[in-house]
Amino acid sequence: MATSQLTASSMTVSARNLASFEGLRPSAVKFSSFGTIKPGSLSNRSFKSLVVKAANVVAPKYTSIKPLGDRVLVKLKETEEKTDGGILLPSTAQSKPQGGEVVAVGEGKTIGNTKLESSVKTGAQVIYSKYAGTEVEFNGSNHLLLKEDDIVGILETNDIKDLKPLNDRVLIKVAQAEEKTAGGLLLTEASKEKPSIGTVIAVGPGTLDEQGNRKPSSIAPGNTVLFSKYAGNDFKGADGSNYIALRASEVMAILS
Repeated sequence: MATSQLTASSMTVSARNLASFEGLRPSAVKFSSFGTIKPGSLSNRSFKSLVVKAANVVAPKYTSIKPLGDRVLVKLKETEEKTDGGILLPSTAQSKPQGGEVVAVGEGKTIGNTKLESSVKTGAQVIYSKYAGTEVEFNGSNHLLLKEDDIVGILETNDIKDLKPLNDRVLIKVAQAEEKTAGGLLLTEASKEKPSIGTVIAVGPGTLDEQGNRKPSSIAPGNTVLFSKYAGNDFKGADGSNYIALRASEVMAILS
């Protein structure tokens, strides 16, 4: 699997143009539909804005992957190709899944003199941070090899409000955006400021100190908190509410 983004307004790229990208097979790179540029009119400088993200393909002769240390192998959920109403989505509108099933775990990590096993087990359904880990294509399915700390929490249902945060993560139900200004003027969707206040729904067990002991969070479910803007991972609940999962250190204050 590979995806690419081009900032040029129109272009067609041939396999010959990609010869300078070491380790990439031309057949593995996909481009969106653009116009055309005459052959030979592109220089090496033209590719400075080319972004290529390719999955590591594991050859069929390898039958298993054993993560090392505190790494975890997650089999990704399939991308939604239809809306709830059954309408087919174009590839550009299909949201990339942010969850999957743990299929293998490493031996854990050592902090000080303490050996810690992974807090997630094989078969668990997990949610992970965006852009975390390394994509791996194995046995015909897409996987992600990532560190345990990149796992936000365990989610055994289809509703994000049931997320069980791991480590120092906190799940917050975001307050609704203000509909009016202080003077009573209605705000348009574009002018509504993204809220950074919400109610804590669930809290992870806390961080580990240098001896490997858990340090509980000072944040508790039910707290109304002020958190950093643009931090964490945003989710939409089954009831249409907005949720955010972030680290406890990204919560700036408790409001009362």
